[in-house]
Amino acid sequence: MQTVELHTHTSRSYDGRDPVDLVLEQAQAVGLDAIAITDHDEIEASLEAVERAPSYDLLAIPGVEISSKAGHVLGIGIEEAVPPGLSFAETLNGIRERGGIAIVPHPFQESRHGVMARITRTELAAADAIEVYNSRLLTGRSNRQARKFADSHGIPMTAGSDAHISEMVGQAVTHVHSEERSVEAIVEAIAAGQTTVDGKRTPWHISFRQAAGGVKRRVVNSLGGMF
Repeated sequence: MQTVELHTHTSRSYDGRDPVDLVLEQAQAVGLDAIAITDHDEIEASLEAVERAPSYDLLAIPGVEISSKAGHVLGIGIEEAVPPGLSFAETLNGIRERGGIAIVPHPFQESRHGVMARITRTELAAADAIEVYNSRLLTGRSNRQARKFADSHGIPMTAGSDAHISEMVGQAVTHVHSEERSVEAIVEAIAAGQTTVDGKRTPWHISFRQAAGGVKRRVVNSLGGMF
């Protein structure tokens, strides 16, 4: 069994704080087997992690959090980013064409770009997996909705810390029931539903700090582009 963190961000993401090495250092410290860095519409840090992870006795799975027209979708196991702004179906197709799987994070939380505000339940059921535990939700309601939906539709389940600072990496993990620690084996096992999830909620004051930091960095980046 592999313990995998599938939803993290670095400073390459507009709302992330820390560089790749700090994220990998934390992943090693909490005993993960594998990690996917999933920056918003940026894949360079994730590809850097693939190269650096063996130095931390880790496997890094390439990935990205894609801003589809409907909301956020995680592309896991891809080495080329899917363009933002496509429809939900086009985003899923783009991920699969690149050899990856499409995981929908926090689908029922509209305030954080969850897709269920803009797609039907039938469309959501087309995903390869659903994140049923996200550590950054302030209440458990959206997680419970996601789990209920995945369970009723027979969709594979994952968890993720959605960490935007390195200290929160590993708050939620997906236990992938595969003896082989490789990108291909883990991606295939997730798609086959060979997972269990485990996690704890990010303390509210840290979630608030992460959100505030993301807003500040977004404003700074926006102003920087004006000069």
